[in-house]
Amino acid sequence: MKKVEIFDPAMCCSTGVCGPSVDPELTRVASAVYSLEQKEFDIKRYNLANDPGAFADNEAVNQILHEKGPDALPVTLLNGEIMKVGTYPANEELAEWLDVKADELQEKPRIRVPLKFDL
Repeated sequence: MKKVEIFDPAMCCSTGVCGPSVDPELTRVASAVYSLEQKEFDIKRYNLANDPGAFADNEAVNQILHEKGPDALPVTLLNGEIMKVGTYPANEELAEWLDVKADELQEKPRIRVPLKFDL
């Protein structure tokens, strides 16, 4: 099975919905990753702020960080091979790499939020 790893820059969340404005690119990537996880693909995201060990342990990503600094992130690997540096893969690229249809990568996570009313 193919393995995709995305090494994100340091950020507070990977969904793009925190902070003063929504980042549509992060939202798209989060939906694509979620969709692939639901299909049981081996896909992982690492955040530099939360998972620094993953960056240090991966020789290729570590080398990019030493040569270009954190502005080179995100970095995407497919089976350990660098596929993208500095931008996230498009849904069409992920679909091609993993042999799925690009429109299958738009599933949104469904989260139940309990509502509490004081009457």
